[in-house]
Amino acid sequence: MSKSLSILAIACGALAVIASCSVGPDYRRPAALKSEPVPSTFTEPTDTNTFGEWKTAEPSANLPHGAWWEVFGDTDLSRLETMAVSGNQSLAAAAARLEQSRADLGIARSDFFPQIDADPEYTRQRTSPNAPLAPRKAPPAKGGVSRTYNNFVAPLNMNWELDLWGRVRRQVESARADFVASADDLESARLALQAEVALDYFSLRELDQERRVVAESIETFRRSLELTQNRRKGGIVSDLDVSQAETQLRSTEAELPAIDLERARVLHALAALCGQSAISFQLAAGPLTNAVPGTPARVPSELLERRPDIAAAERRMASANAHVGVAKSAFYPRVFLTGAAGFQSISADNLFDWPSRVWSLGPSVSLPIFTGGRNRSQLAGAHAVYDEAVANYRQTVLTAFQEVEDQLAAQKLLASQIDAQQAALTAARHTLEIANNRYKAGVVTYLEVATAQSAELSNERSYINLEGQRLNAEVSLIKALGGNWQGNQLKDGMTQVSGK
Repeated sequence: MSKSLSILAIACGALAVIASCSVGPDYRRPAALKSEPVPSTFTEPTDTNTFGEWKTAEPSANLPHGAWWEVFGDTDLSRLETMAVSGNQSLAAAAARLEQSRADLGIARSDFFPQIDADPEYTRQRTSPNAPLAPRKAPPAKGGVSRTYNNFVAPLNMNWELDLWGRVRRQVESARADFVASADDLESARLALQAEVALDYFSLRELDQERRVVAESIETFRRSLELTQNRRKGGIVSDLDVSQAETQLRSTEAELPAIDLERARVLHALAALCGQSAISFQLAAGPLTNAVPGTPARVPSELLERRPDIAAAERRMASANAHVGVAKSAFYPRVFLTGAAGFQSISADNLFDWPSRVWSLGPSVSLPIFTGGRNRSQLAGAHAVYDEAVANYRQTVLTAFQEVEDQLAAQKLLASQIDAQQAALTAARHTLEIANNRYKAGVVTYLEVATAQSAELSNERSYINLEGQRLNAEVSLIKALGGNWQGNQLKDGMTQVSGK
């Protein structure tokens, strides 16, 4: 008896040692870039900006991205952001995909446990008298005896795979990584939605500001036409001046419908983003905000690790790596422990009596001997999927640096362009003032006034457009850095990144 127990103990110990191993490579995060080290600094610093070094990737999309739009101090924008997060259907679809991944993880984990099911059955059957081993009739009769009887069976069946090579563990590892990647995808969708709402909102306000300027110019041109008509009646100017003034007025009036059409399109896009019907969605005209948050004195480049798309790409590498282990486990035998227990009887009256019990228990082994190259192909495919995931991760990192560089360059150059445009607008207004005075004095024709008015309107519209671009660049930089990088949220977020 003790010898049998010793053998059983040795067998259990051997199985425990085997079960503690998992075939396939353990996951190690590849370098973010293949051919060169990750740049330690950005090459497009602003005048007051010094970016920190990029450290070894530790994606942390779970860090709070913050209500970053509040830095613009616009209540309408904050209201739209709240509506979009609660009503956008694409975001709802991303949330549903996260729940699908959560369910897939639960399915993968279930393979750790025995699978038990009940399979009750009732049949009434007749046996053939000519079947092998059928009871024989007594001599002198010939042939077998047929029987008709009931068969009641109430079993519990159990099947449990012993995860000796880590196949199930690798599947769970892959499913868990996919689940986290889906959570990052949801954050990425939310951040993209919030940024798109802000971009469309500022485009709408830019159009409102541009329409206001054009409408004011139309009123100015209308007064100029009336003045020119009165001067024509007095014989001071010719019909040519009246025609030029009217041409300028009518051509400027023709620009209003184009602005209104573009505003309607942007408004309808905002409605769709907020999960609202474009028919009833309205937003009153408002000013273009001047609250432009400047780039802080120091933004660590490790904030890029908060980008959910980078985090999702990194987790998909881990999932693909685990799939390599699953594919490799196909070369090893699969060991199952199967069993059944229940009751069987030809009568329902004594089906659950103790003598009616039946049971079976035993192991089974599935050993791949010849698969026609299937397992090798599956392993090669798993390696290729992993290589693809690595390439996608590196491309995502490259794209992140590109987007940050683009927006830093935009901030720096737009600031210079806005200053130059402001100077041009001031000069155009001064030129218009001189032209008006010269025209009233009868020194020049109305053509000089019309030219100065057109130049002033064009420069003011260009200035408004640049202000809108500057706001869009701020939004795009926040998005490129994965969320808010301002104030205490930056400090708290970086504390979580560093683990201090």
